[in-house]
Amino acid sequence: MRAWAVALLLGSFAGASGAQAIDPARQRELTRMVRQDCGACHGMHLSGGLGPALTRDALAGKPTDAMAATIVHGRPGTPMPPWRALLSDGDARWIAEQLARGFPHEAKVAR
Repeated sequence: MRAWAVALLLGSFAGASGAQAIDPARQRELTRMVRQDCGACHGMHLSGGLGPALTRDALAGKPTDAMAATIVHGRPGTPMPPWRALLSDGDARWIAEQLARGFPHEAKVAR
């Protein structure tokens, strides 16, 4: 059953070939959101808390599509909520790609 759910979630990102262009103002909003909202559970430095660490090292080898699907759909049975109401698939993919690279601090996002 779990494999089916993962396949379904990943299917929602099928064909995505990299992040859509996210304008600098939206990048700042998303960075602030990750640092504040996600940081509430994943730690202010994204090094873990109620939720697991979201550092580059912790996410090494994790598929970007799977991370984006988790952001959009959440993880049923865990405290991880779905963010579909606030984020597009492109937003989620941009966040996942930034997490995989080492998430920027707000001051380092394009202005």
